[in-house]
Amino acid sequence: MRLYSTVLAVLCLSTTAFAGKMERDLMTKKVAPSVATAEANLKSSCGCDVKITVDETTLKSMDELRGAMRIADDVAKNVGKYCSDAASRKAVCQLKTLSLTKGKDVGFTFKDGAGVATTDGNARCGWDQIIKVLDK
Repeated sequence: MRLYSTVLAVLCLSTTAFAGKMERDLMTKKVAPSVATAEANLKSSCGCDVKITVDETTLKSMDELRGAMRIADDVAKNVGKYCSDAASRKAVCQLKTLSLTKGKDVGFTFKDGAGVATTDGNARCGWDQIIKVLDK
């Protein structure tokens, strides 16, 4: 019984430590295109060159990756409506990089041009949280 428990524990650790085919496919086919669209919409709507990255060292599960994708989708969907005047464009263009990552506290932080938007696999940061911090 003890050997079985040890083997089971090792198998559980190994499956969470590395992304499998489904996670890689999700990243390639859905997450990466969502990030590219968000970057393009930030550029076309606000005139900002924001580099968005997905922290694959923390985002391992399908739910966590979907959370990152939804953050990028939310940015892509809402940035065009938001950047309708010079002050709004200036607020958004403070952002030089945006990292999508896993976090215990879901939200958005910003310092020195770098933004971090988090998901925990269930909840995720949204556009409203991002803009609330940037547009102060």
